[in-house]
Amino acid sequence: MTLKLHSTLSRRTEEFAPADGRVVSMYVCGPNLYAPCHIGHAMSYVIFDVLRRYLEYRGYEVRHVQNFTDIEDNIVQRAQAAGVTIEELADENISRFYSDMDALNVRHAHEYPRATHEIPKIIEIVTGLIEKGFAYETGGDVYYRVTKQPDYGKLSGQDLDSMKAGARIEPGEQKEEPGDFALWKAAKPGEPSWDSPWGAGRPGWHIECSAMSLRYLGEQIDIHGGGQDLIFPHHENEIAQTEAFTGVAPFVRFWMHHGLLRLVESEEKMTRHLGNLIPIDEVLQQYGSDGLRLFILTSHYRKPLTYTQEALASAKAGADRLQVAARVTPDGPATGEPLDPASYRQAFIEAMDDDLNTAQALAALFDLAREINRARDENRPFDDAQAALLELADVMGLTLVEAEAAMAAAPFVELLVSIREELRAAKQFELSDRIRDGLAELGVALEDTAGGTAARRRE
Repeated sequence: MTLKLHSTLSRRTEEFAPADGRVVSMYVCGPNLYAPCHIGHAMSYVIFDVLRRYLEYRGYEVRHVQNFTDIEDNIVQRAQAAGVTIEELADENISRFYSDMDALNVRHAHEYPRATHEIPKIIEIVTGLIEKGFAYETGGDVYYRVTKQPDYGKLSGQDLDSMKAGARIEPGEQKEEPGDFALWKAAKPGEPSWDSPWGAGRPGWHIECSAMSLRYLGEQIDIHGGGQDLIFPHHENEIAQTEAFTGVAPFVRFWMHHGLLRLVESEEKMTRHLGNLIPIDEVLQQYGSDGLRLFILTSHYRKPLTYTQEALASAKAGADRLQVAARVTPDGPATGEPLDPASYRQAFIEAMDDDLNTAQALAALFDLAREINRARDENRPFDDAQAALLELADVMGLTLVEAEAAMAAAPFVELLVSIREELRAAKQFELSDRIRDGLAELGVALEDTAGGTAARRRE
């Protein structure tokens, strides 16, 4: 069996293997830190978490990088309105991000670089693009020349002439062409800025991901992921500037884009700009991690997903059925033919190999759960089948633990984390370490960040 994934760039579903045959380099576009994450983010990060889990299940090592955008117009404006620094706002939302991801059972990336920490690499790339004639400086701003790139538009499939016709120059911009995009923005009064060869300023949005992927994953990566709304202009511009700087093409071997989350009432995609956000923790409180994951994974990742209470309730009911099958015990000594899970595992793998067909893979899990319940009723052994159910559920990031039990434990963990922080502040490190080690023994890892301490289930 061979894993096949759909590439946005080639517009085909192709056989996948990492370039070096062993380690998969994967970059996923992360959150903009001007506000907390919503369930649209949950959809994205669950999908790529499952991709990572399946690649690891298939025996690959995955090197996973996800960025934090902590300098951008919205962050500057939100921080100014709140009377805080961009660092304080970013730290607050990073802390909440970790809590949300842990509650969703999303594995942490190996690196979470922040744009403001990558300024030297960004300046290096912009300087190189200017030297090669792909970029130009004007009035302290630096723009990328899209007409210099012959294949600009190859990801989105858009024609350069039509893109130029649809673009316009904003007041104050001194572009050569309307479609040129900013690599570096000259400083404005009252805004954060960094020194550069072109004067004080800050990076444009697109350049940060090129800098981070180059620094942490190298000149060519296996997988780059994000939502379909990022294909143009963000990922299109990433390709142009990265390939122009390195001379290596393709920059990304497999571009993977998921469909967008929509609200049934309006059929609008979920976005902060429309004000139709639903916080992740609000959904988790009602439907649990497994319920939310099932809601996301019962649709193919490249299709749009419509948010409804009915769909989430159905997903939670499905999670409950799987949880029952995973925890059911024999009613007395088992006899007869044991339930063999081999065919269900095979069906699961075939579905996942087919461009991550999680809906079909989940069908195999539900079939196995049904047979486990039947085997119990028939008093047949089903230990191996239960082990297989838990094994495959873990690939989907499902805990198959009752949501109520997990929620009941959460306040106690939070209390212990709070007490540990007070002990650390009082320099009573021996006692604080005892709390950390005790939680670790119970399967809870503590991670100290700039925004505070986050608790997460251990892998």
